[in-house]
Amino acid sequence: QVQLAEAGGGWVQAGDSLRLSCAASGPTRNFYQMGWFRQAPGKEREFVSSFTFSGRVSTYGNSVQGRFTISRDSGRIAVILQMNNLKPEDTATYYCAAGVRGSGKEWDYWGQGTQVIVSP
Repeated sequence: QVQLAEAGGGWVQAGDSLRLSCAASGPTRNFYQMGWFRQAPGKEREFVSSFTFSGRVSTYGNSVQGRFTISRDSGRIAVILQMNNLKPEDTATYYCAAGVRGSGKEWDYWGQGTQVIVSP
């Protein structure tokens, strides 16, 4: 059974940095991408970033472009999201997701979420 284990959330002040990690376990052979979404209270889930394993392509949502960086944790089916210059509007629960090649869906598995709180 696939599991996505997130770590690294916390409470920081505006301008600080945080590093989120997400490690996959189980049958991950056909994973083709992993990424992050976030959801703030009362708002819809928002795309943050994704990393495609073949081609090593990174994409970002407009609100985090230039501040967040996603990378693969070398040698593992895992990704790291480096978040710099955090703003109060980045406060949300961050969810890791994974996509499986040939499933017909863009995202197939989701983590439980890790909370990020940014105070002014």
